[in-house]
Amino acid sequence: MSAERLAKIPEADIDPNGVFKYVLIRVHSKDDDSYVDIVRGYAWAEYHADIYDRVAGELEKSGGLDCECLGGGRIKHDKDAKKIHVYGYSMGFGKANHSVSTEKIKTHYPDYEVTWADEGY
Repeated sequence: MSAERLAKIPEADIDPNGVFKYVLIRVHSKDDDSYVDIVRGYAWAEYHADIYDRVAGELEKSGGLDCECLGGGRIKHDKDAKKIHVYGYSMGFGKANHSVSTEKIKTHYPDYEVTWADEGY
């Protein structure tokens, strides 16, 4: 049951264009050892914690799931050029593993050039 619930959670959900903060979240099942890592990035967020708090709250309220923030950074999404660049870090959560984040994003944007770098804030 828990693996089915985790499989239904989209691995990536980011704003369609612009530069914005993002977080990499590990969603654990409380029933067993299964988990999924997800990327969430939105321009409305002033802080990385704003994204984490909202997403974790929504996922955890139904019960059976527990969330952990693995880090954050920034995303530059250029929909016209079909490019997404992942970089930077979160002051509160530290730097996410951008290589993991880019792989998650590529599954939802297969026709995009998706790159990452450890430089920048």
